[in-house]
Amino acid sequence: MNVVLNLLVGVQMLAALAMIGLILIQHGKGADMGAAFGSGSAGSLFGASGSANFLSRTTAVLAAVFFACTLLLAYFSHARPAGGGSLLERAAVGAPAAPATPASGAAGEIPGAGAPSAPASAPAAPVSGAGQIPNK
Repeated sequence: MNVVLNLLVGVQMLAALAMIGLILIQHGKGADMGAAFGSGSAGSLFGASGSANFLSRTTAVLAAVFFACTLLLAYFSHARPAGGGSLLERAAVGAPAAPATPASGAAGEIPGAGAPSAPASAPAAPVSGAGQIPNK
């Protein structure tokens, strides 16, 4: 799966760079007016109007490749498993749960307003080895 994602990102980057280059090479719409009145650019490699067609079609193909890669990357990013993707989620899985104390009425909801609570228990000793790996 990682190979496919890396390949898609590589193709997307190459398509983006090629599109940038092709767009910068293309002439504006006003550049063809000079060729119609005998300017020297009419005898180019692609002919009088061939370069505009070739460059614009190549840009359109590269834009389609870039768009397809973007859609596939978005699809694959949602296809990943949801569990364990965030550091905060992994920390919440390994954190010990706080002991629940029974509350009596409204006084139990306000800290320090009810009966004195039991002293806090000592933190658990860190687990070593395979005990550190969270279970799914």
